[in-house]
Amino acid sequence: MDDYITVLFDEYAESGDTASLMASLRVVSRVKGVSRIAEVSGFSRKGVQKALSENGNPQFGSVNAIMHAMGYRLTPQKLPVENHAP
Repeated sequence: MDDYITVLFDEYAESGDTASLMASLRVVSRVKGVSRIAEVSGFSRKGVQKALSENGNPQFGSVNAIMHAMGYRLTPQKLPVENHAP
């Protein structure tokens, strides 16, 4: 699972495809257990499912809390100069 997560975030860093990221987080939540993730994150089971759903539009804090409950964290990485405003 850890290797899958690493590839998932590497691919997201390259593509910026948020829909694919959220779909992958849905898979991870099912594997790790939505109920357990809900318990650890402080959200209800339904709240976790809604945040990660195709129609969900979660706040950054929600995604961060869910990822922490999965055992991961978001870590900023410096982009090459050509990929951002100076």
